[in-house]
Order: sequence, then structure tokens, then C-alpha cells
Amino acid sequence: MLTVTTANVNGLRAAAKKGFVEWLAATDADVLCLQEVRAEPHQLPEPVRAPEGWHVVHAPAAAKGRAGVSLCTRREPDRVRVGFGSAEFDGSGRYVEADLPGLTVASLYLPSGEVGTERQDEKVRFMGEFLAHLKELRERAAADGREVLVCGDWNIAHQQADLKNWRGNTKNSGFLPEERDWLSRVLAPADGGYVDVVRALHPDTEGPYSWWSYRGRAFDNDTGWRIDYQAATPGLAATAVKAFVERAATHAERWSDHAPVTVVYDR
Repeated sequence: MLTVTTANVNGLRAAAKKGFVEWLAATDADVLCLQEVRAEPHQLPEPVRAPEGWHVVHAPAAAKGRAGVSLCTRREPDRVRVGFGSAEFDGSGRYVEADLPGLTVASLYLPSGEVGTERQDEKVRFMGEFLAHLKELRERAAADGREVLVCGDWNIAHQQADLKNWRGNTKNSGFLPEERDWLSRVLAPADGGYVDVVRALHPDTEGPYSWWSYRGRAFDNDTGWRIDYQAATPGLAATAVKAFVERAATHAERWSDHAPVTVVYDR
């Protein structure tokens, strides 16, 4: 079995003070993909910078206090790579990948965007470059007899079932038609060629949501978004036997505005 968890920590230093360290000590995950770390390695407390029993790769952003992704594996990777060959984005702390036996796994933090601003333009540029990378990665891995798993905060709700208030968000970044069309391309067999593993295991479910705003009572009312995905090549996706969101029992017990998304693969 291979258990993989992805989690946007919304600032790893803050999460460490609110329960992340205890969660990490208890997790059964073999691979952990983190996003929005928002810290240089030297700024992190020892239990999260180099936790016992894990091999960790941190990819901070050049812009201090922004973005940042990490990849934690129980087994030492055969190879690691920060970025995906992008002149604009490789220093932005948004992508890191590692090779394990028969598998390339990556942690992704796709830009969030905001309609009518440069942030949305940046998101569109990122998506254009990243789809090309996803295709190349899949093809290269297939030639080597490997599967691919890209986990992270994709900042796009793909379908109406992926957010509670979809009618009120059709003109907002994260649920724009062009963003959803792009994600459809990622998941199209004849295009990107990846599988949304959680949706494949839960085809008729509202959610399960993985992000809730800190504003109002979004968490208590389960007014959430499903934007944290595990996107796998079909061979790996076919081995997934269980997928679930590790939703905190109460609002007070949350250590991030996102919840970890975990999939168990029988491979």
C-alpha cells in the first residue's frame, strides 16, 4: 500500500503552533505534499523542517513569506527537481517533484488569481506552461515505465459538485469557465491524460470539500470548495482504493483553512 496526503498548510510556522506537528506524528502517510509553506527552511522549527523518519525537500519562493512547497517521503527519493523548467515560475515556490520506485510524485501550488488583476494574468500564464509540463512529464514517465502523481492546491473547483455556492462564484477566480475548461484538458484522456483520483472514487458526492474560508461560519456550515487534488496517470489511479478528506472535528481544531486530502493506493 502507498498512502499519499496533500495539504495546504496556510503558513507552516503557524500550522506547527496549532496542531500540525501532532498531526504529522500520527499520520500513516508514506508521502506528504505541502503547499503555502511561506518560510525559508531555516525559519522552520526542527520538527517540521526535518521531522524524524522523513526525507524532506523544501522549495521556498524567492518572494519572502509567499507560496512555498515541500515534499516529504518516508523513503529517500532517487531524484528531486524544483520547478518545471519555467523561466518565470521556477523560483516562485510552486512546484517540486521527486522520483520514487516506479513513481514520480509532485507537490503543486497553482496561483490563486483574482479577476481583473495581474494575479489572474499570472495564473493564466502558469496554467499554459504547466499543462505542457504535465503532458511531457506523463510521456517521459511512461517511456521509463513510471506512473505520475501531482498533488496539491490547484485553486480551481472543476465541477458544480466541487463547491457549495457555485452559482455565486461563476465570475470569480477559481470557478471561471476558462479555468474549469483548462482543468478539463488536464483530465482529458486525449489531452493531459490525468485522472482526478478523489472524484473517480466519489463520482456522485457533493465535495468532499477541502477548503473553507475563515470568514463567517463556512466551516461549520460546510460551505467549502474542493480545490486540493491528487491527479494521477491512469495506471496509478486504477490502484486507488480509498480517498478521504481529514476534516477537523471542530473549527477550533483546524491548523489550516484547508484540510489534508489522503488517498490509499494498492500498488
